[in-house]
Amino acid sequence: MAEVFDEDRLAVGRGHVLAYEQRGAPSGLPVVFLHGGPGSGTSDTMRRLVDPARHRGVLFDQRSAGRSTPHASEPGIDWSSIDLDHHVGDIERLRAHLGIERWAVFGASWGSVLALAYAERHPERVTAVVAAAVSTGTRAEIDWLTVHVGRIFPEAWERFVAHVPASSRSRRLVDAYAELLRDPDPAVHGPAAAAWCAWEDAHVATAAGATPDPRYDDPRFRLAFARQVTHCWRHDCWLAADELVRHAPRLAGIPTWLVHGRLDVSSPLEGPWRLHRALPGSHLLVIDDEGHGGTSMWATCRRLLADLA
Repeated sequence: MAEVFDEDRLAVGRGHVLAYEQRGAPSGLPVVFLHGGPGSGTSDTMRRLVDPARHRGVLFDQRSAGRSTPHASEPGIDWSSIDLDHHVGDIERLRAHLGIERWAVFGASWGSVLALAYAERHPERVTAVVAAAVSTGTRAEIDWLTVHVGRIFPEAWERFVAHVPASSRSRRLVDAYAELLRDPDPAVHGPAAAAWCAWEDAHVATAAGATPDPRYDDPRFRLAFARQVTHCWRHDCWLAADELVRHAPRLAGIPTWLVHGRLDVSSPLEGPWRLHRALPGSHLLVIDDEGHGGTSMWATCRRLLADLA
């Protein structure tokens, strides 16, 4: 893993302070790494993508995630201060703070949504885009992930739905869960977070021998994660209808790679396929035997990022 050469915090307004780190070579190719979730925080998996000799890797915990403050598990979060405009603005603020003129952008899962949105809004600041486990953030994708994929995992989906009170089951599931998760009573939000994260574990388990994600063993993590995900998804990622696909031509001339598992039922291949078709010159790399992440996907991303430098 590339060594840290800088670690600090950056105030970005409305009480939010982002934790960030720089790894690798100070004179290397600047690359910003955007974590998933939303709300997961920076992981060692992502840190390992930084080439110690070639990259000036910038990693940070997004608003109310990881080591950034305030943490989404805490009471009194101003949820109106967490949205796509603020996330994109934070990336720009961090770039300017670090004195970086242009950088490559990497994002996985939710991070792919954020990477593409940032690149489409600030193409003049982007040298390349690498997105993995790609999502387009549409309402249809969110409803697939919370409802329709239940046709593949019916027993897990029935448990997921059963946690919602009968009086709320006519509502959009993500809205019902968001309200349970924001209830101040730990007897309400705690079991809701556990149920939400159990569903997260279920729909990514397409590989033989898949095991539960150990991050969800931490009650603080799973509450913050579930709150962030439902907050984002109930607002359809704050995107206009099919925005990322419609605006993909803004990336014309920027080297762009989309890396996706064919067995990814959480984010079906249709999304990155449509992005690829909307952006001539982009590269779609399909990992045939993997789902939403996996050894081959991360190895492919590591190679692509190293080749950029």
